[in-house]
Amino acid sequence: MNEPLAERVRPKLLKDYISQQHLVGDNGILTNLIKQGILPSLIFWGPPGIGKTTLANIIANSSDRPFFTLSAISSGVKEVREIIEKAKKGPGLFTTKNPILFIDEIHRFSKSQQDSLLGAVEKGWVTLIGATTENPSFEVIPALLSRCQVYILNSFDKSDLILLLKRALKEDRILSTKKIILKETDALLQVSGGDARKLLNIFELVVGNEEQITITNKLVLEKIQKNTIRYDKAGDQHYDIISAFIKSIRGSDPNGAVYWLARMIEGGEDLKFIARRLLIAASEDIGNANPTALILANNTFQAVSVIGYPESRIILSQCAVYLANSPKSNASYLAINKAQKIVKETGNLSVPIHLRNAPTKLMKDLDYGKNYKYAHDYQGNFTSEEFLPDTIIKTKIYDPGNNARENKFREELKKMWGDKYDY
Repeated sequence: MNEPLAERVRPKLLKDYISQQHLVGDNGILTNLIKQGILPSLIFWGPPGIGKTTLANIIANSSDRPFFTLSAISSGVKEVREIIEKAKKGPGLFTTKNPILFIDEIHRFSKSQQDSLLGAVEKGWVTLIGATTENPSFEVIPALLSRCQVYILNSFDKSDLILLLKRALKEDRILSTKKIILKETDALLQVSGGDARKLLNIFELVVGNEEQITITNKLVLEKIQKNTIRYDKAGDQHYDIISAFIKSIRGSDPNGAVYWLARMIEGGEDLKFIARRLLIAASEDIGNANPTALILANNTFQAVSVIGYPESRIILSQCAVYLANSPKSNASYLAINKAQKIVKETGNLSVPIHLRNAPTKLMKDLDYGKNYKYAHDYQGNFTSEEFLPDTIIKTKIYDPGNNARENKFREELKKMWGDKYDY
């Protein structure tokens, strides 16, 4: 079996667990709970690759409990209920043998998915252990959060990561048979970003099939550049792939849009991040060429926030395809850019007297609001009026895009304003 290094050296016992001494040290909170045979439902909060899943496995092994695991990326309410039904057939409430249900990336569960856990946690059918990289105060529903103890896992420091590499060299059944000299580690640590799993994967990639190798910073960077193949939520690939996704939509290519969407989904990207990018694209790249795009994108954001993975992939795909097929206009985007540039260059220009608010007698005496023409008093709800400060009168800011809807805008503006909107 082609088991990756990170799995081969995953610690099985608390004594082998690196870091988090406030939790698993001799007097750590979790150490004492395990010794006493008492284990509440828990949520581990911390950055990627610091051992949240490993710690959950160790707790299950140490407390001799059945262990079920779900990924919030690929599991829905159906899978949650199936595991709860299995757990209900166990010993039941207030025993040391209650099954542990571990949910990785629990922050990706929708409200309905989290709601499905409440009864089982409250009645003791399962002891929940959730892992999250996001603040559980914002991402876990209050009813579930109130039934769990939240423990923060700290990032590995440099000494922890180097110890992890040295342990792998010594104890791994494959690496221990090779002659590997760990001469330099800075590049390994930098590229991994403190993520232990990523560090071990990169280390294994660099070593490859070599029987004898000296690890240097230069060697690591050369190997990584040749093998940048996986989606990395925290690294350059994250930004490259979302860029390709948005540019595919902007370029009216639904094939490209759905492909890069799939790359993000398979890589475990936060669905709300994807939905937010769709919202931005709907306004920046489509705008008033098809205003419905923004409505659909906003509904998509709301829907995936409620539904979660895996079903949300369908909704995201529908929205991405719709946006890719929509007529495009960046006229509103260019207009606000131009307006902000004018503001920065001209400063706080005075509001024309006729446009000022006059809530007091003094303001009225100063002619605030005088000669303002109330549009609804005129035929067609329009009359010619100047709405820009004196020094930038006749400045053209909004230029309608060349599409059916905004061409109609252009015709109407020219009809009302004449040369002012004669582009």
